[in-house]
Parts: sequence; structure tokens; C-alpha cells
Amino acid sequence: MRLTTIVWMIGIGVLLSGCAAAIIGSGTEGAVVAAQERSAGSAVDDAGILIKIKAQYASNDVKDLLANVEVKVVEGRVLLTGNVDKPDSQIQAVTLAWQVSSVKEVINEIQISDKAGFANYARDVWISTQIKSRLLFTKDIHSINYSIITVNQTVYMMGVAQDQDELDKATNVASTTSYVQRVVSYVRLKNDPRRGYIPQ
Repeated sequence: MRLTTIVWMIGIGVLLSGCAAAIIGSGTEGAVVAAQERSAGSAVDDAGILIKIKAQYASNDVKDLLANVEVKVVEGRVLLTGNVDKPDSQIQAVTLAWQVSSVKEVINEIQISDKAGFANYARDVWISTQIKSRLLFTKDIHSINYSIITVNQTVYMMGVAQDQDELDKATNVASTTSYVQRVVSYVRLKNDPRRGYIPQ
């Protein structure tokens, strides 16, 4: 299959799975962009980076990367999580992500593990769902700005917090959710100069 076809297929899948909300549109999708701390342009760039990384994984014939590595992109920062069965796969996942233009940082949290069974996966999905729900209904937390991924009961948080108080609350929500063993935060504060774009 040609790379352009792969990119197109992955792009359609990404848009249908929720990334459409990151692209400038009308109605609800436009409202989501307006509510996020990322600019609309940044959100679109992130969606493009995600598509290109997935295309890299698909075209390099490493079966466990596309299936087992989760990719999140926030303002050019790429978080890689998941389970792979050998160290070489972990290294290649990071290397291929860095090859995509506009990537500012690659955070490698891929685990080399044989724990990727259905029961463990189902529990991780349940944990992420619970945390997202709790964030949504917790006062003074802008849940739309947080991405939550759980791998082997370790929760990875990424996004933009309004301030340290909000980040502390969000971290507490994650850490006090049932079955969570550890919380790793890559959330940046709204006014962190490392973001490059600082809203007024």
C-alpha cells in the first residue's frame, strides 16, 4: 500500500475518532476549539503531527508499533505510551516520531512488557474513563485541556492547566481513582513560557 494512501486512511480514522474537534469548524466542534487553551492553529498542527507519526509506524513494517503504541500530541509535544514486546520497538517508535517535522519534544513512556492482556487493557480503559468523568464533574477543572492515558495502572496526564492549584486538583483526582498505582504528569501551566504561545 502506498504511503499516501496510508496517510489518507489514518487521517480519516483520526478525524472520525475525535480529532475533528481540533479542527476549525462550526457548531460544537468550533466551541471545543474555543474552549481549549491550545490555539486553533496549534490544534490543527497537532492533528497533522499525529497523522504523520501513525503513517511512519504503518510504513516501517513494525507490527507492534501501530497496534500497541498510543500517541498523544499537545502543542508539538509527543507522548508515547503503550506496551511493546522488545526494546528495539521502543527505540524505533521514538526515532520515527522525531523524524516528523514540527515535533518539539518526544516523551517516551512506552513499556516493554508482557502484561498487555485483555483483562489488563480493560482495567486501564476503565481507569481512564473514570478519571475523565471525575475531571469533568470536578469544580474548577477545565477537563477539556487534559489528555489521560493509562498503561498497566500507571496514569499519564498531558495538557495545559490554568494554574498550579488546578493541576494539583487534577492530579489528586487521578491518584485517588481506584486501581491507580502511579500518576505521571506532563501537564504544563497556562503561562509556562516553554509553550511558546502564551494567551493574554
